Amino acid sequence: MTRTLTFAIPKGRILDEALPLLAKAGIEPEAEFHDKKSRALRFATNRPDVSIIRVRAFDVATFVAHGAAQIGIVGSDVVEEFDYSELYAPVDLDIGHCRLSVAQPADAADEDEAAISHVRVATKYPHLTRQYYEARGLQAECVKLNGAMELAPSLGLSRRIVDLVSSGATLKANGLVETDIIMPISARLIVNRAAFKMRSAELAPMVEAFRKAVGVRDAA
Repeated sequence: MTRTLTFAIPKGRILDEALPLLAKAGIEPEAEFHDKKSRALRFATNRPDVSIIRVRAFDVATFVAHGAAQIGIVGSDVVEEFDYSELYAPVDLDIGHCRLSVAQPADAADEDEAAISHVRVATKYPHLTRQYYEARGLQAECVKLNGAMELAPSLGLSRRIVDLVSSGATLKANGLVETDIIMPISARLIVNRAAFKMRSAELAPMVEAFRKAVGVRDAA
């Protein structure tokens, strides 16, 4: 009996760009997946050996790292934040482009870092934030938020934020300016390392199908 492969894909910004790549790789979710009223989290696909789960981006990495899903799509920000040794990220899908940046109020943009040793930062990326500030000789106290990061400076929660930035319009609307880019981001295909060894006959062709799907799109 064939065991079903579970493919984890993220809700939110990457999803719309990921679906055409999934289709090019030969995987199409059932009709209910596209029903906005559906509360289901797991879906069948056109392939009897593949099902899809739709979860929060941060949870994609956790499901795949722990083997609950064998393969998934997630932003490189999540891959780097969790740094799970169990994850293998063989394909840059070249979608979901944005950047992880530092931002602060416009009137604080000229603050002298040389005069301080400690910063408080609102972010949902504490690992990457601490890593960034440690490299600059600063200790970062990270206030963990899962959203509405841009409110933190105006409400006195933190002076700076580290968050995803695309156009920068949200920062501007909240009186913030981008002061540094920590890393550029794109979506990656991720695979559980143990599953890739144990089920290579199923997963290796799927990984190759995504490589080809990205190549075909790039050549278009």
